[in-house]
Amino acid sequence: MHPVPSLVRPALTFVLLALTPPTTAAAQFIALKTLPVASGDQFLIFPSENLGMGNVSIALDDALLDPFVNPAKTSRISQPYVFATPTFYSISNNAGNAQTLPAGALFNSRGWFGGGSVALQQLERQALSGPNTFWGGQNLLSERSATNKYAYLNFGRLFPGAIALAGSAFYADLKAVDGVEHLYAGAVGIDQWGSMADFRVGLTKEWSGNRAAEAVILHNRFDMDHDVEYLDWVLVDSVPWPEWEPRSRTQHGRDVTRTWGLHLGYVQPIGTSGWRVGGILTANLKSHPKIPSYVLEYIPEEPPKDPGNSSAFDIGVGFSRTTEHTTFAFDLVYQPAFSDTWAEADSATATVRGDTIPAGGKILENTFRFGNAFLGLGVTQRVGMASLQLGLQVRAYDYHLDQWDNVEETSRRQDEQWMEWAPSWGVSFRFTGLELRYQGRVTTGTGRPGVASDWAWAEDRLDAAAAGDIVWAPDAPLTLQDATVMTHQISVSVPIK
Repeated sequence: MHPVPSLVRPALTFVLLALTPPTTAAAQFIALKTLPVASGDQFLIFPSENLGMGNVSIALDDALLDPFVNPAKTSRISQPYVFATPTFYSISNNAGNAQTLPAGALFNSRGWFGGGSVALQQLERQALSGPNTFWGGQNLLSERSATNKYAYLNFGRLFPGAIALAGSAFYADLKAVDGVEHLYAGAVGIDQWGSMADFRVGLTKEWSGNRAAEAVILHNRFDMDHDVEYLDWVLVDSVPWPEWEPRSRTQHGRDVTRTWGLHLGYVQPIGTSGWRVGGILTANLKSHPKIPSYVLEYIPEEPPKDPGNSSAFDIGVGFSRTTEHTTFAFDLVYQPAFSDTWAEADSATATVRGDTIPAGGKILENTFRFGNAFLGLGVTQRVGMASLQLGLQVRAYDYHLDQWDNVEETSRRQDEQWMEWAPSWGVSFRFTGLELRYQGRVTTGTGRPGVASDWAWAEDRLDAAAAGDIVWAPDAPLTLQDATVMTHQISVSVPIK
């Protein structure tokens, strides 16, 4: 029997899954994703004008969302206002839902500007068959429901020459991140806790002729702890017939990522017919001191230590046209990304050829190469005091994986591709002293991922499982049980005169 069974596992258990804020195509934080997990819109907590237009943003301003993406753009608001943005989403097949109530205010006065917001969120996770439900009991409230808290603050100054400089801070106290429960196959309970902090310094410069440039530097810190509970069936007696007994076991995992980012953007008109063109260039450098050992198929073993590093880039172009009653826009973004993760030996480990990997040496190495693409398009039609929106965002994920097992001295390759479709819609009304907006979208192409398997539990495998020495490293393609995410956002903005 191999002395380190826990070190031989599929590369997909070293998941670089960014369950951190899903953002627009032109955002400054780039989320890497190796699994099509239906994680919902947990971090959709800020108001937006363009959500119903497929989240287009490169060549079209979003007066509501822009101040939260680049704090320097708060200088562009025409008057102070307060807002509330109730947001709701649900995942099909009872796979989770959340209700969020954000509220805040922004101001701009005599060259100084800023604002803030707070949000409370109730997140309902998918039910797991925990010990209390295994024998027909009920789920505990703490296993189904979690309360997350969010706070945001920005402040800045407008200088001569139409130059704005500002900084912002965002903090999330997290008791759960949606979608994590889909990544621990066989778990009967998951307890999560942690936080996320995001700091940004933004700069904007405007010239005559409606030309503008922006730059943002960001630092994001994501820290989550997972206590994952399993039930192992242990053979306690074999005379006169086999007798099995459930034993509870808890594994602790951490998900830690540090991101530094730089974002550059530029937009200008084309001719005099209302067309604008814009471009973006974004770079993120990520370190992953701890990556959870997610398991897509249940394996009763201890997880290895999984550090890694990543780099990701957004290269995008956008066009928009605004006339008296109609606005049309589309964005196209290409996202190359590169990631290297590995597992380290807890102690000196022998290879199949008799060599020795020292403690702390790499026993498993994974190299991911991403070539993702994002397309968003949308239209707004104004009719009197009302505006109607339709949009579509398409995300194409494509990555190549090379894996080296330095213990078994083997290698393998795997390619994965999938697409996510998100049609959207919206309607808004402008009254005297009030703006009311509703926007919705539905996301398909995600769900509960797994890996293909062509073997069944044979008697010898049951014996191995009972002994805790099962060694299984699946190398099959991904599988997916489809799920649909439905999101609704209501936004109320009231100017302060």
